[in-house]
Amino acid sequence: MMKKWIAGLLVVGAVAAHAEKKPNIVFFLTDDIRYDFFGYSGHPVVQTPNIDRLAEQGARFEQAYVNTPTCWISRASMFSGMYLRGHRYGTGAANGRTFDRRWSASSYPRLLKDAGYTVGYFGKNHVNFADGEQEKMFDQFVKIGRNPYFKKQPDGSLRHETELIGDKAETFIDSAPKDKPFSMNLCFNAAHAEDSDKKDHFPHPKATEHLYEGMAMPWPKLNDPAVFTSQPDFMQNSIHLTRYKWRWDTPEKYQHNMRNYLRMISGIDNVVGRVIEKLKAEGLYENTIFIFTADNGYYAGNRGFAGKWTHYDEALRVPLLVVDPRGLEPQVVPQIAVNVDITPTILEYAGLPVPAHYHGRSLKPFVDGKMPNDWRTDFLGEFCGGNGSIPDWEGIHGERYVYARYFDNDHEFLHDLKKDPDQLKNLANHPEYKVILEQMRKRCDEEIELRGGAFTQEERSPRAKRPPKKKGDSKNKKQKEKRS
Repeated sequence: MMKKWIAGLLVVGAVAAHAEKKPNIVFFLTDDIRYDFFGYSGHPVVQTPNIDRLAEQGARFEQAYVNTPTCWISRASMFSGMYLRGHRYGTGAANGRTFDRRWSASSYPRLLKDAGYTVGYFGKNHVNFADGEQEKMFDQFVKIGRNPYFKKQPDGSLRHETELIGDKAETFIDSAPKDKPFSMNLCFNAAHAEDSDKKDHFPHPKATEHLYEGMAMPWPKLNDPAVFTSQPDFMQNSIHLTRYKWRWDTPEKYQHNMRNYLRMISGIDNVVGRVIEKLKAEGLYENTIFIFTADNGYYAGNRGFAGKWTHYDEALRVPLLVVDPRGLEPQVVPQIAVNVDITPTILEYAGLPVPAHYHGRSLKPFVDGKMPNDWRTDFLGEFCGGNGSIPDWEGIHGERYVYARYFDNDHEFLHDLKKDPDQLKNLANHPEYKVILEQMRKRCDEEIELRGGAFTQEERSPRAKRPPKKKGDSKNKKQKEKRS
Protein backbone atom coordinates (compact mmCIF):
# COMPACT_ATOMS: atom_id res chain seq x y z
CA MET A 1 0.00 0.00 0.00
CA MET A 2 2.82 2.40 0.95
CA LYS A 3 4.58 1.75 -2.39
CA LYS A 4 1.37 2.46 -4.33
CA TRP A 5 0.85 5.70 -2.35
CA ILE A 6 4.42 6.86 -3.08
CA ALA A 7 4.08 5.91 -6.76
CA GLY A 8 0.85 7.91 -6.92
CA LEU A 9 2.58 10.94 -5.43
CA LEU A 10 5.35 10.65 -8.00
CA VAL A 11 2.84 10.58 -10.86
CA VAL A 12 0.96 13.58 -9.48
CA GLY A 13 4.25 15.40 -8.98
CA ALA A 14 5.36 14.67 -12.54
CA VAL A 15 2.05 15.93 -13.94
CA ALA A 16 2.24 19.08 -11.82
CA ALA A 17 5.82 19.72 -12.90
CA HIS A 18 4.80 19.36 -16.54
CA ALA A 19 1.87 21.71 -16.03
CA GLU A 20 4.12 24.32 -14.40
CA LYS A 21 6.72 24.17 -17.16
CA LYS A 22 6.21 27.10 -19.45
CA PRO A 23 5.74 26.12 -23.09
CA ASN A 24 7.87 27.19 -26.00
CA ILE A 25 6.01 29.37 -28.49
CA VAL A 26 6.57 29.29 -32.26
CA PHE A 27 4.86 32.01 -34.27
CA PHE A 28 4.66 31.62 -38.05
CA LEU A 29 3.69 34.91 -39.73
CA THR A 30 3.26 34.97 -43.51
CA ASP A 31 2.62 37.80 -45.95
CA ASP A 32 -0.20 38.38 -48.45
CA ILE A 33 -2.09 35.10 -48.06
CA ARG A 34 -5.82 35.02 -47.48
CA TYR A 35 -7.75 32.37 -45.58
CA ASP A 36 -8.68 30.09 -48.50
CA PHE A 37 -5.25 29.45 -50.04
CA PHE A 38 -4.53 26.23 -48.11
CA GLY A 39 -5.50 22.63 -48.50
CA TYR A 40 -7.35 22.56 -45.16
CA SER A 41 -9.46 25.60 -46.18
CA GLY A 42 -10.56 24.05 -49.46
CA HIS A 43 -8.18 25.34 -52.13
CA PRO A 44 -8.43 22.82 -55.00
CA VAL A 45 -4.77 22.93 -56.09
CA VAL A 46 -2.29 24.17 -53.47
CA GLN A 47 -0.18 21.63 -51.58
CA THR A 48 0.26 22.54 -47.89
CA PRO A 49 0.40 19.19 -46.05
CA ASN A 50 2.30 20.44 -42.98
CA ILE A 51 0.04 23.42 -42.40
CA ASP A 52 -2.97 21.18 -43.03
CA ARG A 53 -1.78 18.84 -40.24
CA LEU A 54 -1.52 21.79 -37.86
CA ALA A 55 -5.11 22.68 -38.73
CA GLU A 56 -6.18 19.12 -37.91
CA GLN A 57 -4.44 19.16 -34.53
CA GLY A 58 -5.37 22.51 -33.01
CA ALA A 59 -7.88 25.35 -33.09
CA ARG A 60 -8.81 26.55 -36.56
CA PHE A 61 -10.37 30.00 -36.53
CA GLU A 62 -12.82 30.19 -39.42
CA GLN A 63 -13.54 33.91 -39.04
CA ALA A 64 -10.10 35.42 -38.47
CA TYR A 65 -9.38 38.96 -39.65
CA VAL A 66 -6.85 41.74 -39.46
CA ASN A 67 -7.75 45.23 -38.27
CA THR A 68 -5.72 46.91 -41.02
CA PRO A 69 -5.05 44.98 -44.24
CA THR A 70 -1.47 45.96 -44.97
CA CYS A 71 1.92 44.62 -43.95
CA TRP A 72 3.56 47.17 -41.69
CA ILE A 73 0.47 48.30 -39.75
CA SER A 74 -0.77 44.76 -39.18
CA ARG A 75 2.62 43.68 -37.83
CA ALA A 76 2.74 46.73 -35.54
CA SER A 77 -0.71 45.72 -34.27
CA MET A 78 0.50 42.23 -33.44
CA PHE A 79 3.55 43.59 -31.59
CA SER A 80 1.45 46.06 -29.61
CA GLY A 81 -1.84 44.22 -29.13
CA MET A 82 -3.66 47.31 -30.39
CA TYR A 83 -5.54 48.44 -33.45
CA LEU A 84 -4.01 51.16 -35.61
CA ARG A 85 -6.18 53.63 -33.64
CA GLY A 86 -4.19 52.81 -30.56
CA HIS A 87 -0.58 52.50 -31.68
CA ARG A 88 -0.87 55.01 -34.57
CA TYR A 89 2.18 53.53 -36.29
CA GLY A 90 2.09 53.76 -40.07
CA THR A 91 -0.42 56.57 -40.52
CA GLY A 92 0.41 59.47 -42.80
CA ALA A 93 1.91 61.42 -39.90
CA ALA A 94 3.91 58.44 -38.62
CA ASN A 95 5.12 56.93 -41.90
CA GLY A 96 8.85 56.42 -41.64
CA ARG A 97 8.96 57.11 -37.92
CA THR A 98 9.85 54.73 -35.13
CA PHE A 99 7.53 52.55 -33.10
CA ASP A 100 6.51 54.32 -29.90
CA ARG A 101 8.72 53.26 -26.98
CA ARG A 102 5.63 52.76 -24.83
CA TRP A 103 4.43 50.03 -27.16
CA SER A 104 7.88 48.44 -27.43
CA ALA A 105 7.98 48.24 -23.62
CA SER A 106 4.62 46.46 -23.52
CA SER A 107 5.10 44.34 -26.65
CA TYR A 108 4.87 40.59 -26.33
CA PRO A 109 8.58 39.96 -27.17
CA ARG A 110 9.70 42.42 -24.47
CA LEU A 111 7.38 40.95 -21.84
CA LEU A 112 8.45 37.41 -22.71
CA LYS A 113 12.13 38.33 -22.58
CA ASP A 114 11.71 40.09 -19.24
CA ALA A 115 9.96 36.96 -17.92
CA GLY A 116 12.93 34.72 -18.79
CA TYR A 117 12.07 33.54 -22.30
CA THR A 118 14.78 33.35 -24.94
CA VAL A 119 13.27 35.35 -27.79
CA GLY A 120 14.31 34.98 -31.44
CA TYR A 121 13.06 36.81 -34.51
CA PHE A 122 13.97 35.83 -38.06
CA GLY A 123 12.75 37.24 -41.36
CA LYS A 124 10.70 40.23 -42.39
CA ASN A 125 10.47 43.19 -40.04
CA HIS A 126 8.28 46.07 -41.13
CA VAL A 127 8.45 48.02 -37.88
CA ASN A 128 11.20 50.53 -37.14
CA PHE A 129 12.13 50.33 -33.47
CA ALA A 130 13.64 53.24 -31.57
CA ASP A 131 17.33 53.02 -30.66
CA GLY A 132 17.99 50.31 -28.09
CA GLU A 133 14.47 48.85 -28.13
CA GLN A 134 15.26 45.89 -30.38
CA GLU A 135 17.90 44.63 -27.94
CA LYS A 136 15.38 44.82 -25.09
CA MET A 137 12.86 42.77 -27.06
CA PHE A 138 14.96 40.02 -28.62
CA ASP A 139 17.91 37.80 -27.74
CA GLN A 140 18.45 37.04 -31.41
CA PHE A 141 17.18 39.23 -34.24
CA VAL A 142 18.05 38.58 -37.88
CA LYS A 143 16.26 40.63 -40.50
CA ILE A 144 15.94 38.76 -43.80
CA GLY A 145 14.25 40.83 -46.47
CA ARG A 146 13.30 40.39 -50.08
CA ASN A 147 14.36 42.33 -53.19
CA PRO A 148 15.97 39.98 -54.01
CA TYR A 149 14.42 36.87 -52.51
CA PHE A 150 17.51 34.82 -53.37
CA LYS A 151 20.51 35.69 -51.18
CA LYS A 152 24.09 34.94 -52.13
CA GLN A 153 25.78 32.63 -49.63
CA PRO A 154 29.47 32.54 -48.63
CA ASP A 155 30.08 29.69 -51.09
CA GLY A 156 28.57 31.73 -53.93
CA SER A 157 25.31 29.78 -54.09
CA LEU A 158 21.86 31.38 -53.86
CA ARG A 159 19.35 30.54 -51.15
CA HIS A 160 15.74 31.65 -50.93
CA GLU A 161 14.63 33.91 -48.08
CA THR A 162 12.01 31.39 -46.95
CA GLU A 163 14.59 28.62 -46.62
CA LEU A 164 17.04 30.93 -44.84
CA ILE A 165 14.37 31.53 -42.20
CA GLY A 166 14.13 27.76 -41.77
CA ASP A 167 17.91 27.57 -41.40
CA LYS A 168 17.87 30.25 -38.71
CA ALA A 169 15.06 28.45 -36.91
CA GLU A 170 16.99 25.20 -36.68
CA THR A 171 20.12 27.00 -35.45
CA PHE A 172 18.08 28.88 -32.85
CA ILE A 173 16.56 25.66 -31.51
CA ASP A 174 20.06 24.17 -31.17
CA SER A 175 21.46 27.24 -29.42
CA ALA A 176 18.58 28.10 -27.08
CA PRO A 177 19.35 27.42 -23.39
CA LYS A 178 17.89 24.08 -22.35
CA ASP A 179 16.74 25.36 -18.95
CA LYS A 180 14.60 28.19 -20.36
CA PRO A 181 11.53 28.34 -22.58
CA PHE A 182 11.86 30.10 -25.92
CA SER A 183 9.73 32.16 -28.23
CA MET A 184 10.62 31.92 -31.90
CA ASN A 185 9.09 34.28 -34.45
CA LEU A 186 9.43 33.18 -38.08
CA CYS A 187 8.20 36.08 -40.20
CA PHE A 188 8.15 35.38 -43.90
CA ASN A 189 8.29 37.87 -46.76
CA ALA A 190 6.55 35.22 -48.85
CA ALA A 191 4.15 35.18 -50.47
CA HIS A 192 4.55 38.91 -51.14
CA ALA A 193 5.33 39.67 -54.77
CA GLU A 194 8.70 41.03 -55.82
CA ASP A 195 7.42 44.34 -57.13
CA SER A 196 10.72 45.27 -58.74
CA ASP A 197 10.44 42.29 -61.12
CA LYS A 198 7.65 42.85 -63.64
CA LYS A 199 7.97 39.38 -65.18
CA ASP A 200 8.50 36.88 -62.37
CA HIS A 201 6.58 38.50 -59.56
CA PHE A 202 6.66 35.51 -57.22
CA PRO A 203 10.19 34.08 -56.83
CA HIS A 204 9.86 30.69 -55.17
CA PRO A 205 12.33 28.23 -53.62
CA LYS A 206 13.92 25.78 -56.03
CA ALA A 207 12.48 22.93 -53.95
CA THR A 208 8.97 23.81 -55.14
CA GLU A 209 9.81 24.43 -58.81
CA HIS A 210 8.30 21.10 -59.89
CA LEU A 211 4.94 21.73 -58.23
CA TYR A 212 1.91 22.71 -60.33
CA GLU A 213 3.82 22.34 -63.60
CA GLY A 214 1.36 21.95 -66.45
CA MET A 215 -1.63 22.35 -64.15
CA ALA A 216 -4.44 24.77 -64.98
CA MET A 217 -4.77 27.28 -62.17
CA PRO A 218 -8.35 28.00 -61.02
CA TRP A 219 -9.61 31.42 -62.04
CA PRO A 220 -10.65 33.95 -59.40
CA LYS A 221 -14.15 33.39 -58.11
CA LEU A 222 -15.13 37.01 -58.72
CA ASN A 223 -13.62 37.21 -62.18
CA ASP A 224 -16.51 38.91 -63.98
CA PRO A 225 -15.36 42.35 -65.26
CA ALA A 226 -18.71 43.73 -64.10
CA VAL A 227 -17.56 43.25 -60.51
CA PHE A 228 -14.68 45.63 -61.09
CA THR A 229 -16.70 48.22 -62.99
CA SER A 230 -19.29 48.25 -60.20
CA GLN A 231 -16.66 49.80 -57.90
CA PRO A 232 -16.56 53.58 -57.43
CA ASP A 233 -14.02 55.45 -59.54
CA PHE A 234 -11.62 56.07 -56.64
CA MET A 235 -11.31 52.31 -56.11
CA GLN A 236 -11.02 51.49 -59.79
CA ASN A 237 -8.33 54.09 -60.42
CA SER A 238 -6.02 53.05 -57.61
CA ILE A 239 -2.98 50.95 -56.89
CA HIS A 240 -5.27 47.91 -57.24
CA LEU A 241 -5.57 48.49 -60.96
CA THR A 242 -1.87 49.28 -61.35
CA ARG A 243 -0.76 46.04 -59.79
CA TYR A 244 -3.53 44.05 -61.44
CA LYS A 245 -2.03 45.04 -64.77
CA TRP A 246 1.37 43.95 -63.52
CA ARG A 247 0.27 40.45 -62.50
CA TRP A 248 -3.17 39.24 -63.55
CA ASP A 249 -4.57 41.04 -66.61
CA THR A 250 -4.00 38.33 -69.25
CA PRO A 251 -4.72 34.59 -69.04
CA GLU A 252 -1.06 33.77 -69.71
CA LYS A 253 0.19 36.16 -67.05
CA TYR A 254 -2.37 34.94 -64.54
CA GLN A 255 -1.51 31.27 -65.02
CA HIS A 256 2.25 31.93 -64.80
CA ASN A 257 2.07 34.10 -61.71
CA MET A 258 -0.50 31.97 -59.88
CA ARG A 259 1.65 28.85 -60.25
CA ASN A 260 4.60 30.71 -58.77
CA TYR A 261 2.47 32.26 -56.03
CA LEU A 262 1.33 28.80 -54.94
CA ARG A 263 4.94 27.60 -55.09
CA MET A 264 5.84 30.32 -52.61
CA ILE A 265 3.08 29.14 -50.26
CA SER A 266 4.30 25.54 -50.58
CA GLY A 267 7.80 26.79 -49.79
CA ILE A 268 6.49 28.20 -46.50
CA ASP A 269 4.80 24.86 -45.84
CA ASN A 270 8.14 23.09 -46.29
CA VAL A 271 9.72 25.28 -43.62
CA VAL A 272 6.79 24.69 -41.25
CA GLY A 273 7.43 20.97 -41.68
CA ARG A 274 11.19 21.38 -41.10
CA VAL A 275 10.61 23.27 -37.85
CA ILE A 276 8.11 20.73 -36.54
CA GLU A 277 10.41 17.81 -37.35
CA LYS A 278 13.34 19.56 -35.67
CA LEU A 279 11.31 20.14 -32.51
CA LYS A 280 10.21 16.51 -32.48
CA ALA A 281 13.79 15.33 -32.91
CA GLU A 282 14.88 17.46 -29.96
CA GLY A 283 11.99 16.27 -27.77
CA LEU A 284 10.45 19.75 -27.67
CA TYR A 285 7.35 19.34 -29.78
CA GLU A 286 4.92 18.30 -27.05
CA ASN A 287 5.65 21.43 -25.02
CA THR A 288 5.50 23.92 -27.89
CA ILE A 289 2.56 26.14 -28.83
CA PHE A 290 2.22 26.89 -32.55
CA ILE A 291 0.52 29.93 -34.05
CA PHE A 292 0.13 30.35 -37.80
CA THR A 293 -1.39 33.39 -39.53
CA ALA A 294 -0.86 36.08 -42.19
CA ASP A 295 -0.46 39.83 -41.88
CA ASN A 296 -3.30 40.44 -44.35
CA GLY A 297 -5.34 38.77 -47.05
CA TYR A 298 -4.84 39.08 -50.79
CA TYR A 299 -7.16 39.65 -53.75
CA ALA A 300 -5.04 37.71 -56.27
CA GLY A 301 -7.23 38.95 -59.12
CA ASN A 302 -10.59 38.78 -57.37
CA ARG A 303 -12.80 41.80 -58.21
CA GLY A 304 -10.13 42.91 -60.69
CA PHE A 305 -7.95 43.87 -57.72
CA ALA A 306 -4.34 42.94 -57.03
CA GLY A 307 -3.46 43.81 -53.44
CA LYS A 308 -5.25 44.15 -50.12
CA TRP A 309 -5.88 47.49 -48.28
CA THR A 310 -9.67 47.74 -48.64
CA HIS A 311 -12.71 46.56 -46.64
CA TYR A 312 -13.67 43.39 -48.53
CA ASP A 313 -13.10 39.98 -46.97
CA GLU A 314 -10.40 39.03 -49.47
CA ALA A 315 -8.23 41.74 -47.87
CA LEU A 316 -9.23 41.35 -44.22
CA ARG A 317 -9.78 37.62 -43.72
CA VAL A 318 -6.70 35.52 -42.95
CA PRO A 319 -5.72 32.01 -41.86
CA LEU A 320 -5.33 31.56 -38.10
CA LEU A 321 -4.30 28.34 -36.37
CA VAL A 322 -3.40 27.93 -32.69
CA VAL A 323 -2.07 24.50 -31.80
CA ASP A 324 -1.36 23.12 -28.33
CA PRO A 325 -0.09 19.52 -28.68
CA ARG A 326 -0.51 18.77 -24.97
CA GLY A 327 -3.47 16.43 -25.33
CA LEU A 328 -6.17 18.94 -26.31
CA GLU A 329 -8.94 18.16 -28.79
CA PRO A 330 -8.98 19.91 -32.19
CA GLN A 331 -11.47 22.77 -32.47
CA VAL A 332 -13.15 24.61 -35.34
CA VAL A 333 -13.98 28.07 -34.03
CA PRO A 334 -16.73 30.13 -35.72
CA GLN A 335 -16.35 33.26 -33.58
CA ILE A 336 -14.59 36.38 -34.86
CA ALA A 337 -10.87 36.54 -34.09
CA VAL A 338 -8.68 39.55 -34.90
CA ASN A 339 -4.92 39.82 -35.29
CA VAL A 340 -4.67 41.80 -32.02
CA ASP A 341 -5.84 38.63 -30.21
CA ILE A 342 -2.56 36.89 -30.99
CA THR A 343 -0.56 39.06 -28.59
CA PRO A 344 -2.61 38.32 -25.44
CA THR A 345 -2.82 34.68 -26.51
CA ILE A 346 0.98 34.41 -26.46
CA LEU A 347 1.16 36.09 -23.07
CA GLU A 348 -1.48 33.82 -21.53
CA TYR A 349 0.34 30.71 -22.71
CA ALA A 350 3.47 32.11 -21.08
CA GLY A 351 1.57 32.66 -17.84
CA LEU A 352 1.92 36.46 -18.02
CA PRO A 353 -0.69 39.16 -17.35
CA VAL A 354 -2.14 40.98 -20.33
CA PRO A 355 -1.66 44.78 -20.29
CA ALA A 356 -4.92 46.65 -19.78
CA HIS A 357 -4.46 48.83 -22.86
CA TYR A 358 -4.43 45.87 -25.27
CA HIS A 359 -7.39 45.75 -27.65
CA GLY A 360 -7.32 41.98 -28.15
CA ARG A 361 -8.31 39.03 -25.99
CA SER A 362 -6.62 35.68 -25.53
CA LEU A 363 -7.76 32.88 -27.81
CA LYS A 364 -6.57 30.17 -25.42
CA PRO A 365 -10.08 29.40 -24.09
CA PHE A 366 -11.16 28.40 -27.59
CA VAL A 367 -8.12 26.15 -27.95
CA ASP A 368 -9.08 24.54 -24.63
CA GLY A 369 -12.64 23.95 -25.86
CA LYS A 370 -14.15 26.62 -23.60
CA MET A 371 -16.30 28.99 -25.63
CA PRO A 372 -16.65 32.39 -23.87
CA ASN A 373 -20.21 33.70 -23.73
CA ASP A 374 -19.21 37.36 -23.95
CA TRP A 375 -17.06 37.17 -27.07
CA ARG A 376 -17.10 39.98 -29.64
CA THR A 377 -19.61 39.99 -32.48
CA ASP A 378 -17.83 42.63 -34.59
CA PHE A 379 -14.54 44.52 -34.90
CA LEU A 380 -13.15 47.81 -36.14
CA GLY A 381 -11.50 47.68 -39.56
CA GLU A 382 -9.49 50.58 -40.94
CA PHE A 383 -6.77 51.82 -43.24
CA CYS A 384 -4.99 55.13 -42.89
CA GLY A 385 -1.56 54.72 -44.43
CA GLY A 386 -0.87 58.14 -45.87
CA ASN A 387 -0.68 56.88 -49.45
CA GLY A 388 -2.71 58.79 -52.01
CA SER A 389 -3.08 55.75 -54.27
CA ILE A 390 -4.69 53.74 -51.46
CA PRO A 391 -7.98 55.23 -50.20
CA ASP A 392 -8.31 55.59 -46.42
CA TRP A 393 -11.34 54.08 -44.70
CA GLU A 394 -12.83 52.94 -41.41
CA GLY A 395 -15.72 50.63 -40.63
CA ILE A 396 -17.28 47.79 -38.70
CA HIS A 397 -17.22 44.14 -39.72
CA GLY A 398 -19.92 42.20 -37.94
CA GLU A 399 -21.20 38.66 -38.13
CA ARG A 400 -23.91 39.71 -40.58
CA TYR A 401 -23.31 43.29 -41.68
CA VAL A 402 -20.18 45.01 -42.98
CA TYR A 403 -19.97 48.80 -42.98
CA ALA A 404 -17.15 50.96 -44.37
CA ARG A 405 -16.78 54.66 -45.04
CA TYR A 406 -14.06 56.03 -47.29
CA PHE A 407 -13.91 59.39 -45.61
CA ASP A 408 -11.65 61.23 -48.08
CA ASN A 409 -13.98 60.17 -50.90
CA ASP A 410 -17.33 60.69 -49.12
CA HIS A 411 -18.45 57.15 -49.94
CA GLU A 412 -20.07 54.46 -47.80
CA PHE A 413 -20.54 50.71 -48.20
CA LEU A 414 -22.99 48.42 -46.46
CA HIS A 415 -23.11 44.67 -47.10
CA ASP A 416 -25.51 42.01 -45.81
CA LEU A 417 -23.40 38.85 -45.54
CA LYS A 418 -26.42 36.62 -44.98
CA LYS A 419 -27.97 37.56 -48.33
CA ASP A 420 -24.76 38.50 -50.14
CA PRO A 421 -21.72 36.65 -48.74
CA ASP A 422 -19.50 37.83 -51.62
CA GLN A 423 -20.21 41.50 -50.80
CA LEU A 424 -21.29 42.32 -54.34
CA LYS A 425 -24.17 44.64 -53.44
CA ASN A 426 -23.72 48.01 -51.75
CA LEU A 427 -26.84 48.65 -49.67
CA ALA A 428 -25.77 51.99 -48.18
CA ASN A 429 -28.43 53.85 -50.19
CA HIS A 430 -31.10 51.15 -49.99
CA PRO A 431 -34.18 52.42 -48.11
CA GLU A 432 -34.82 49.05 -46.44
CA TYR A 433 -31.40 49.23 -44.76
CA LYS A 434 -31.63 52.81 -43.50
CA VAL A 435 -31.94 51.76 -39.84
CA ILE A 436 -29.11 49.22 -40.17
CA LEU A 437 -26.91 51.87 -41.79
CA GLU A 438 -27.48 54.26 -38.89
CA GLN A 439 -26.75 51.51 -36.38
CA MET A 440 -23.50 50.62 -38.11
CA ARG A 441 -22.43 54.26 -38.32
CA LYS A 442 -23.04 54.63 -34.60
CA ARG A 443 -21.21 51.40 -33.81
CA CYS A 444 -18.24 52.59 -35.88
CA ASP A 445 -18.15 55.90 -33.99
CA GLU A 446 -18.26 54.04 -30.68
CA GLU A 447 -15.33 51.79 -31.59
CA ILE A 448 -13.28 54.71 -32.91
CA GLU A 449 -13.76 56.60 -29.65
CA LEU A 450 -12.99 53.50 -27.59
CA ARG A 451 -9.83 52.55 -29.52
CA GLY A 452 -8.09 55.93 -29.71
CA GLY A 453 -10.19 58.58 -31.40
CA ALA A 454 -10.45 60.05 -34.88
CA PHE A 455 -7.43 60.39 -37.13
CA THR A 456 -6.07 63.90 -37.47
CA GLN A 457 -5.98 65.54 -40.88
CA GLU A 458 -2.22 65.06 -40.95
CA GLU A 459 -2.61 61.35 -40.27
CA ARG A 460 -5.30 60.79 -42.87
CA SER A 461 -4.09 63.15 -45.55
CA PRO A 462 -3.40 61.25 -48.79
CA ARG A 463 0.00 61.69 -50.36
CA ALA A 464 -1.64 63.18 -53.45
CA LYS A 465 -2.76 66.22 -51.41
CA ARG A 466 0.63 66.91 -49.89
CA PRO A 467 3.07 69.58 -51.08
CA PRO A 468 5.32 68.63 -54.03
CA LYS A 469 8.36 66.60 -53.04
CA LYS A 470 11.81 68.07 -53.10
CA LYS A 471 14.64 66.71 -55.22
CA GLY A 472 15.98 63.42 -53.91
CA ASP A 473 12.62 62.29 -52.53
CA SER A 474 11.89 59.85 -55.37
CA LYS A 475 13.95 57.13 -53.66
CA ASN A 476 11.93 57.55 -50.45
CA LYS A 477 8.72 57.34 -52.47
CA LYS A 478 9.78 54.03 -54.03
CA GLN A 479 10.73 52.66 -50.61
CA LYS A 480 7.31 53.55 -49.19
CA GLU A 481 5.52 52.01 -52.14
CA LYS A 482 7.40 48.76 -51.55
CA ARG A 483 6.15 48.81 -47.95
CA SER A 484 2.62 48.40 -49.18
